[in-house]
Amino acid sequence: MPVPKRKRSHARKSKRNANKGFAPKAFTQCPNCKEVTLPHQACKKCGHYKGVKVLVTKEERSLTRGKTRKAKAERQKAMQAAQEQMQEKE
Repeated sequence: MPVPKRKRSHARKSKRNANKGFAPKAFTQCPNCKEVTLPHQACKKCGHYKGVKVLVTKEERSLTRGKTRKAKAERQKAMQAAQEQMQEKE
């Protein structure tokens, strides 16, 4: 296996690395909500990509979670009321 004969100097290494510069990232606007996003990616705020809804956003998940929790609580209250009525009849 080949091994370098001498250590590569700092100047030579730095000259090579100087040309690797980073290009600035391009940004675009979401056509639906005008939020700044990366190109070719779905918008994290509204969940749209190329005019089509493809993601369920965090806000939507919290709304549906709240609805299911509320429905579950109502069912539990109804069950407790039914059990109390059964106990009163006995």
